[in-house]
Order: sequence, then C-alpha cells, then structure tokens
Amino acid sequence: MRVERLVVKNYRVLQDVAFRDLTPLTVMCGANGSGKSTVFDVFAFLNEAFTQGLRVAWNRRNRIDAIRSKGASGPVTIQISYRAPNEAGENRLVSYTLAVDQVGVAPVVVSEVLTWSTAPGSGRPREILKFAKGEGQVYDESSGTYEDESLSSPDLLAVSALGQFQAHPRVRALRDFITGWYLSYISADGTRTTPTAGPEARLSQSGDNLANVVQYLQESHPDRLQLIFKVLAQRVPQLESVLPFPLEDGRVLLRLKDRPFSEPVLSRFASDGTLKLLAYLTILYDPVPPTVVAIEEPENQLHPKLLPILAEEIRQISDRSQVLVTTHSPEFLSEIRPKELWTINRAEDGFARVGRASDSDLVMNMMSAGASLGDLWSEGYLSAADPGPIA
Repeated sequence: MRVERLVVKNYRVLQDVAFRDLTPLTVMCGANGSGKSTVFDVFAFLNEAFTQGLRVAWNRRNRIDAIRSKGASGPVTIQISYRAPNEAGENRLVSYTLAVDQVGVAPVVVSEVLTWSTAPGSGRPREILKFAKGEGQVYDESSGTYEDESLSSPDLLAVSALGQFQAHPRVRALRDFITGWYLSYISADGTRTTPTAGPEARLSQSGDNLANVVQYLQESHPDRLQLIFKVLAQRVPQLESVLPFPLEDGRVLLRLKDRPFSEPVLSRFASDGTLKLLAYLTILYDPVPPTVVAIEEPENQLHPKLLPILAEEIRQISDRSQVLVTTHSPEFLSEIRPKELWTINRAEDGFARVGRASDSDLVMNMMSAGASLGDLWSEGYLSAADPGPIA
C-alpha cells in the first residue's frame, strides 16, 4: 500500500496542488520556503488527526487562520488515493477525501468520504463511508446495505472512530494505513537526550528516544540490531558498538565504543553524523516497517560521500515502505531517477507550484547525454527548484 495521488487545497502555501502517480521513493527539492515542509506537514496533519484527534492536530497548527491559504475561503481539503487488496487479494483503488473548516474556535468535518473501486484498475468507485458534521452512512460489507451512523461531535473523524470495529474492514484498513505513517524530524541534539528507561519499538519524530529503540532491538530483535551495527560500521569504520546503559534513576544512556579504545563514550560526546545515521538506520531497518516514511533533509550533519549510499539504502527499503524525502543535496540527487523527483517553487501569487523532473524534455535529454539530477541541480537546470538570483 502506498499513496499514488495527493491533492491538497487551501493548506497554507498549497492552495491547489496535485501529486499524481507517486513512486515508492519520492523526493522533493526546492528553495527554502517553497512548500516542501508543508507537503510533509499534510501527512503529519492526517497522521496526528487519526492518532491524537482532529482537534489536537488543528489546534497545534494554530487553527484556521494559520492553516488556510492566505486570502482563501472554504474548507481545507486533503485527498489521498492508494491501492489496497480486497478480500480476494485483488488490488483496488482507494480514495479518501477530508474537508475541514472551523465554526467558532473548533474544527468541523465538512466532508469525509472513503471510496473503493469495485473492478480492476480504477473501476467504478463505491462509497464505503460518507460523513458530514458527525452524521453519515457506512457501507455494511456483509449485507451490502448502508447504515446510518452518528458521531458524538462534528470534529470527530468517522474513519478513525469506525475503523476500530471489525465490522468495517475497509474503513479499518485506511485507519491502519494512516496511523502507520512515520514522519521524521530527527535532530542530532534530540538523539542525545537521556530518556526514561524502557524499550520502545519505534523512533520518535525528533529521535529523542533513540536509546529506548536500541534497547528494544537488543531485547526483541538482536539480529536486526547487529545488521544495523554492521551497516553503521561500514559508514563509520572506527565504531565498534552502540549499547544502551541503564542508570540508577531509571533513565537510559547510549554508549558508543570506538575500536581503538577500551572505554566507550556517552552519546553526548559522539559526532552529530554518527548519531543521526544510527537514527536513520533504525527507521530503515525497522522489523515492522511503517507504511509511509518521511525524512526531511537527510544531508544535515552527514558527510556528502555518505549521501549516495543512503539514497540507495532508502530505495532498497521503498519496496516495503513508501519513502518521501526533501533535500537540497546534489550528492543525494545524483542517485535519484527523474520520475522520483518533484520540484516545488512559489509562483507570483505566493502559492506553490509542483512539477516532476521527468516531465521536462530538457532534463530528460541532458540525462540521456550522461548528466545526473545532482549535476543539473548544481548547475541550475532544475530552475523550478532554484531560489532565483542571489544579490
């Protein structure tokens, strides 16, 4: 399952954009402030709305005045389309559309619609769920009829609520899909924190529970942890091991040992790049991979020569997790294919415009002549992603 299409309207600088035929690895580049991070935030908004509640996700972004595109009216609308297997194992096109507005200070679900195609390919879509302001219908798989349902509040998501019941497997599949996304905003400082002891299966967005994840892998998936250490040692040859160390007060530290030395050092004395690379590897080699992984600017704190290798490692895991990446790195882009790269820029009206590198004849001709996307980015041929003339 992966997102094939994303359509966004009235979400900050994404007043009206569409990403179609998204690939398992999708990379976005553009100038600072072009809207790359806003695309990531659309995924984060949906994930938070499903896992923590729409009101929490809405308030965290300072409500309608900070979310809705400047000068726009009407609801904020997000639509995702993806393919999922039905009961017979046949892939079907699924679309989910969410439109949210605000009444007073509270968000209101203006429209929430889930459709499944009923035949191979796109097929004729069937509405599995259709709700507005807490009232709607859901399709009953066993009887082939629609049932009326009411939610206790107009700011509740029907998919999140009804997806908890076995009676609605297709609704549950969407809920599980979105709650399984992982959005990464890892910082080296975050990985140096000293969290409360206790194994945790997945890295937090900031990476501040890295020690807990290593502890979990050590206890539950030691073979996977050894694989991570093996890959890490190939990138940081002097590193021998990384192990969690419990403190008496219940917290846990990471200690890193270099091969030439007998004593390990605490993570707060380790290099930014080593810790960040370790954090990325725990995501990429997760025993239970997320359905979607988003990584923002992986080049930060990493040596440029590591980036082409990291790009290939990300591609290798994109057959089990869809991966979204934003980057400014020509070294990373050198390993990316034209269909995988989207450029984002701001038009004269201030709103984002998006385009795919493979749609440019100039880009394709130059790559046929031996250029890489990293070369074209460095030399200014991906003009839609450039910041423009610098005085």
